[in-house]
Amino acid sequence: MPTALVTGAGGLIGAECVQEFVRAGFDVLGIDNDMRALYFGRAASTRTVTDDLTATLPEYRHIAADIRDEAAVEAAFSTARELELVVHAAAQPSHDWAASDPKTDFGVNAVGTLNLLEATRRHAPDATFIFMSTNKVYGDLPNHLPLIELQTRLEVDPSHPCAEGIDHTMSIDRSLHSLFGVSKASADLLVQEYGRYFGMRTVCFRGGCLTGPRHAGAELHGFLSYLMRCAVTGEPYTVFGHGGKQVRDNLHSADVVSAFLAFHADPESGAVYNLGGGRESNCSVLEAITLCEQITGRSLAWRLDDDARKGDHMWWVTDLRPFQARHPSWATRYGIESILREIHDHNAERWGPVSAATVR
Repeated sequence: MPTALVTGAGGLIGAECVQEFVRAGFDVLGIDNDMRALYFGRAASTRTVTDDLTATLPEYRHIAADIRDEAAVEAAFSTARELELVVHAAAQPSHDWAASDPKTDFGVNAVGTLNLLEATRRHAPDATFIFMSTNKVYGDLPNHLPLIELQTRLEVDPSHPCAEGIDHTMSIDRSLHSLFGVSKASADLLVQEYGRYFGMRTVCFRGGCLTGPRHAGAELHGFLSYLMRCAVTGEPYTVFGHGGKQVRDNLHSADVVSAFLAFHADPESGAVYNLGGGRESNCSVLEAITLCEQITGRSLAWRLDDDARKGDHMWWVTDLRPFQARHPSWATRYGIESILREIHDHNAERWGPVSAATVR
């Protein structure tokens, strides 16, 4: 039976990969050492997810290892038989957190990726290597698009070439990236280079907001999940800058993993694609707040902080056409409202009751 190796196996995308790959007929080896709890606190821990995967899936084997540890990565790869697919989803995912500890951020995102590429080249050079990159590699260049302010959102001038979304041809130069964007761009370039220089089957998926019902959202990362949690629990929510009109596209984790499998079925060397909800699944913060209030039937306690996060995107919608042209069978299956309803239904009871003061 072929093996798939997944890093960040307890995270949103990693756990979805584990489940879908088992269904697709793989033995799955997962690597995760619950660094998310270090980044965002115990509420964001992935330990219960990895425990559940181990307990319920006999085809899954878990290794608690740090991808910065070259020897540990080498040991993990040496145990993987018939390794056909590597998905690298482990990361320090927050540009705000990266500024507090740049060395850890760069070590996890850049050095860890190099360790995984080298291990793949040594043990399974013909395997498909899928890297979950980020749209933050473009820095703040999207903020220089011609934006129009509407009642609840910002939009790109409909006559502009990016009106249908931003594709992978946007430059990553001459922009403010955040230190997180730099570490991920470094990893992104490494993945491309191993594809082009060594002929490995690699792809960088530059994700926008990726989400789903198992997303352990926190204030610094996980926009829709954290927003819905605040709506359910009554915790106050802070909107940072732009009047709440900044726009994000959001892609369900199941749609992300189906894109991975589509690429694995028809791989390339050194490929790059932007991956997000596109025109089918996007919203502003204000629009997301309204949807959360409608779904919960409760008012959300939120406030506006006029200081936007440094380097934050004012508008991001992904152009999915380049990936769909190569992989025409792939399409998004979830929109913003269905994503938010699934997040709510999966988590509301666990998150607990809302303060009576916020009930309409």
